[in-house]
Amino acid sequence: MRYAIIADIHSNLAAFQAVLDDINKQEKIDKIWCLGDIVGYGPDPHACIELLRSTDHICVAGNHDRAVVGKLEITSFNPYAAEAVVWTADKLSIDDITYLKNLPESIEHDEFLLVHGSPREPIMEYILSMSVARQNFDFFRTKYCLVGHTHVPQAYSLDNEDNCTATKLLPTIKLITGETRLIVNPGAVGQPRDGNPEASYAVYDTGTKIIQLKRVPYDIRQTQDRIVKSGLPPHLAARLDTGE
Repeated sequence: MRYAIIADIHSNLAAFQAVLDDINKQEKIDKIWCLGDIVGYGPDPHACIELLRSTDHICVAGNHDRAVVGKLEITSFNPYAAEAVVWTADKLSIDDITYLKNLPESIEHDEFLLVHGSPREPIMEYILSMSVARQNFDFFRTKYCLVGHTHVPQAYSLDNEDNCTATKLLPTIKLITGETRLIVNPGAVGQPRDGNPEASYAVYDTGTKIIQLKRVPYDIRQTQDRIVKSGLPPHLAARLDTGE
């Protein structure tokens, strides 16, 4: 079995379509695992939800997904994100709202736990350091955990001697799943924040037991133009150039 692991689409249709096109070029992908934040920030929330729903997938809820349907307060959001939440909520269909409301906070699938933020706080916690990662290994029972939320491709491992290490994920790295427990972040489809503006996702092959990152160029200008024309904050367009 081969799975495409995606996260943080953030209403960026051009990036999402480019990723799906790349997925379709890979050797057979059996299912998409989505780690939440389908919406927020970008100009095409309805189209992104519709496109994801047209695929064979499972998906957990992200903080933006929760916020746009009124299941999470936006007081902790920065002003740009909060403005985008309000804008997005007005653009969703009834079916979109129902779909987002019904997304679970976590899914266990085989040896993996899927969450958006962290095992400890599935919606809101960012795993950005080894200390936070180490604490979170105590909060899931599966061997591996997949997370999004930070928009940064990263892996944290915990060996049998309780040593936690961090690895920046790159397309040249083949992350082998084995006895070592892992927390893996595939980066962001729609708003990368690791200094590389290309869309990011990963593929997991159960035969080889390898997780490998993929980077996909897309028409950034198209998304930027749609953000500006939609009336969303221009800052949300500008940051796509640098992947920050």
